[in-house]
Amino acid sequence: MLGSTHGTLTTDSRRARVIACGEQPGPAVHGRPADVDDLDVSGRPLYATVPDLDRFFRPESVAVVGASDAEGRPNTGVTRQLVGWAERVGARLHPVHPTRASVFGIPCVASVAELPEQIDLAVLLVADPLPVIEQLAEAKVRFAVVFASGFAETGEAGAAAQARLAAAVEGSGIRLLGPNTNLNAFERFREDLTGPSIALITQSGHQGRPVFALQELGIRLSHWAPTGNEADLETADFLSYFAERPEVGAIACYVEGLKDGRAFLLAADRAARRGVPVVAVKVGRTETGARTAASHTGKLTGADEVVDAAMRQYGVIRVDGLDELQDTAALLARARRPQADGVVVYSISGGTGAHAADLATTAGLRLPTLSTAKQAELHQWIPEYLNVANPVDNGGHPVGDWRGRKIIDAILDDPEVGVLICPITGPFPPLSDRLVRDLVDAAEQTDKLVCVVWGSPVGTEPAYREVLLGSSRVATFRSLGNCVTAVRALLEHHRFVRDYRSPFDQAPRTLSPSFRKAQLLMRPGQQLSEHAAKQLLRAYGIRVPREQLVTSAAAAVRAAGLVGYPVVMKASGGQIAHKTELGLVKIGLTSASQVRDAYRELTDIARYEGVSLDGVLVCQMVERGVEMVVGVTHDDLFGPTVTVGLGGVLVEVLRDAAVRVPPFGEEQARDMLAELRGRALLDGVRGRPPADVDALVEVVLRVQRMALELGSDLAELDINPLVVLPFGQGAVALDALAVCR
Repeated sequence: MLGSTHGTLTTDSRRARVIACGEQPGPAVHGRPADVDDLDVSGRPLYATVPDLDRFFRPESVAVVGASDAEGRPNTGVTRQLVGWAERVGARLHPVHPTRASVFGIPCVASVAELPEQIDLAVLLVADPLPVIEQLAEAKVRFAVVFASGFAETGEAGAAAQARLAAAVEGSGIRLLGPNTNLNAFERFREDLTGPSIALITQSGHQGRPVFALQELGIRLSHWAPTGNEADLETADFLSYFAERPEVGAIACYVEGLKDGRAFLLAADRAARRGVPVVAVKVGRTETGARTAASHTGKLTGADEVVDAAMRQYGVIRVDGLDELQDTAALLARARRPQADGVVVYSISGGTGAHAADLATTAGLRLPTLSTAKQAELHQWIPEYLNVANPVDNGGHPVGDWRGRKIIDAILDDPEVGVLICPITGPFPPLSDRLVRDLVDAAEQTDKLVCVVWGSPVGTEPAYREVLLGSSRVATFRSLGNCVTAVRALLEHHRFVRDYRSPFDQAPRTLSPSFRKAQLLMRPGQQLSEHAAKQLLRAYGIRVPREQLVTSAAAAVRAAGLVGYPVVMKASGGQIAHKTELGLVKIGLTSASQVRDAYRELTDIARYEGVSLDGVLVCQMVERGVEMVVGVTHDDLFGPTVTVGLGGVLVEVLRDAAVRVPPFGEEQARDMLAELRGRALLDGVRGRPPADVDALVEVVLRVQRMALELGSDLAELDINPLVVLPFGQGAVALDALAVCR
């Protein structure tokens, strides 16, 4: 496949191109200098850098600039918390204030220049941090935190102030958290909890509180990074760092906006390589502004659909609410790898079991029917009239005696079962207490996942507070929906990690010969005519029909004879976006007279509409096949994106499309097709033969190569329709629109 080839340019010529473009060979990767092999065709890094944040979270020395112990002052409470935090992490704290001899009994210095030792972390409690940043740079401080607000969140003036702050930090050697951040990084974390932890990243401190509160339920939290406005350190930096921490079992994120889409994907790629699950709430699912685009492709996917696709591409588990973030991150941090993907619902009520089974099946979980032998075994302890095929209904009474544990063990012993979900709709001692104890004891003896949904609205019952929450092996939930969401995420994560091939490993490092041909065809700031757009496709090896561009009726007749009847005739010009709507397409022409008449009619319509033509295309008519659309648009966050979907004149009505962010390989291209609601059309329906899916995948990969190599120079590309012919016959781009930037 073209998408996995690297072209023919040498390493030396690639390096020369990068340097000629004013770019550096790239940042350090894994602690070593980057080289050309670490860069893609546009000179961008292919691997995430991992900032050394150890001295941020565990500094040996801390300076608090603007420290105070005066009652009633806002800085006093902050200083008090920092003093306590420094004691807990074993750091030496140095207050800085021009008029105080001491703060909370700690000797105070008047300025940064008077600090008695090298400082790892400086916390700035001042309204204008810029002058202090310059002083910290001279003192070679490693990290700084700016709490002050009034920056990019306030408008243009604030954004300009933040830009000045970022410029001061850049090249200074300081890594900055903030501005507009808070004290969350310096919270009191419970030290008595064990097991894999959750590391938390938030852009809004209050939105992280529910995850932080998981510690009260026995879930370990090891880090909290409140990124604020991200003038320097951003979500991606902490994501890369946490992915390398051995104690981190899962990373939970609350994201309002990403500073750098590619940096985020590189960090997510690092987490995927390490097998560390990332669970994220990303706000902004609704369309907040109208999007204009010349092409069909540009109208098929909104910005949030691109975010969604990009996250799936790199295994980031996107959830909608903070409760889902809590439960999903907690399960993924603590649960072992599932032994099987089969889920069994076990309950004391047929209605409860049926409801749980509906939710699980709708979510895509596999509920295998238990074997006849297994059902017979269960009926030793469960009355014959109750269903035990899955869901398993015990009728209630068996959970109150020795039979309850026998049933649980028998279910978990089934090799098809990897997960047991037991919803307990409310406390009903002593049955619920005995059931809970049996579930906890069974979980200690198995590698299978045992999930309990405690449905009581109270949550103070000993069976819940002491037994369930006291178990490190049972996953406890308060809602069935969250349980199903978390279990699905767990199973999907482990499938994803098992099959993961980094898209960045498959990215082309060198330019293909097609790039040079394409450069000659580009017209900056213009929309190409269909004829020129098809030449661009030809440059990248994408098949187009036999056709000729003509400028007279007589030439049209000669071209039709060479192309072969029947023919299609289309007006060709750089101003035409959608020819069909203007009547500028004539199909099924079978004679010279029809061709002459069509030429005159097309040119007359163009004159009437005020459309400038470079000629009329006389094209081979391709009739059999599945009409698809393949295209490129630019996302403000991620750059070029590739879309594939059902095409033709109803493309915007059907809106059946899938999108990916380059680079990606053949597997992802095929996954895009699998996401389409109309995927069955490619397999052949109503007696039609299967389409040449391999050829379609090849076109998607070639379009991706074009998007990577041309970058922002190609604002939009729309191939519609791309007719996918029967298996073995390829795919033909019947029409194309390209907009140059």
